[in-house]
Amino acid sequence: MAEIAKVIKYEGDNSTFIWKHPEEDFNSLTQLIVHESQEAIFFMNGQALDTFGAGRYTLETQNIPKIGKFLNRATGDTTPFHCEVYFINKTEQMSIKWGTDSKVQYIDATYGFPISIGASGEMSLRAEDGRKLLLKLVGTENFLGQEKLTSFFRAFLMTKVKTYIAQVMRTNAINIFEIDENLAAFSENIHKLLIPDFADYGVALERFFVTNVVKPDGDKQYEKFKELHFRQYADIAEAKLHQQTDIIHAQTEAQKVVIDSQAQATKRQQEGYTYQQERGFDVAEKVAQNEAVGQFTNMGIGLGTMAGVGGAVGGVVGGAVNDAMNSAANPPQPTDDLAAFKAKVEKLTIMKDSGLITEEEFNSMKAELLKGIL
Repeated sequence: MAEIAKVIKYEGDNSTFIWKHPEEDFNSLTQLIVHESQEAIFFMNGQALDTFGAGRYTLETQNIPKIGKFLNRATGDTTPFHCEVYFINKTEQMSIKWGTDSKVQYIDATYGFPISIGASGEMSLRAEDGRKLLLKLVGTENFLGQEKLTSFFRAFLMTKVKTYIAQVMRTNAINIFEIDENLAAFSENIHKLLIPDFADYGVALERFFVTNVVKPDGDKQYEKFKELHFRQYADIAEAKLHQQTDIIHAQTEAQKVVIDSQAQATKRQQEGYTYQQERGFDVAEKVAQNEAVGQFTNMGIGLGTMAGVGGAVGGVVGGAVNDAMNSAANPPQPTDDLAAFKAKVEKLTIMKDSGLITEEEFNSMKAELLKGIL
């Protein structure tokens, strides 16, 4: 007994884009099963007619209106008719490898030198418009898989990809020495440019990745600019390091001064004198060394004056001066009045510069000395 109805369903694998069912002549009662990730297209007499989405169908004229007009209904729609069924696998197919077949020539946007590079990576494709893909690429073939599809696209892909690589690098000013750190953005920009090119064939380019860029290592010009590129970053890093070192050194020296000042202040506090008194000790010692102590009486400046000038040195300085006077030898006094005046003025100047007397006191004492020689 002849088989009246058949079951038509997809029997390919997930690496297949388009698969033609081997049955070509079946009755109108044949069952068609289309899965969620598929669609089926009927051909009759070389024409693509009805398209079926996911579901189960009995091939009757109400389900296939375009085919119905060709059927011979004289035997109650059970007469065999000749047609072909193509299944379109619409799942996203990933990890499809691609690579440039020759070097991409372009001018580096940063340094302006010509350079040649290669590129490779992976992409994922999906049959979006099954009818367009079938009519443009499959024709009368029984099968379209990943390998055959990529072979169809290879020539056009190489032309497009190489053009887009140079365009994206120029537009985004990506230099060859920084491309690895920009691969994500680089891939995305090329992906956007390729989408309409694949769409013309009914294919959706879901993802596109550049995973490797082949640089012209060993080329003299490339190596020269490579050295210049990395040298600029090394020089900047070195300059920053020196700057930080200088700052640390300055901070260390400043801290030393602070610590020393704190130590000196602690020492004065422990020994019972102030900074002003310490300065008075230094002045008294200097006066003694310059043989000025013997002149204080002649200048009319007694120990009381030394001890109380400006309230700065107090009795401590007076004591220091007294010790200096007692220990100093009697220096020869100037015999000439003018020479004696100059010597006294010099001593007064030392006292004024040391802060022991004010400018007003200095001028007053100087005036007194002038009266003595006039």
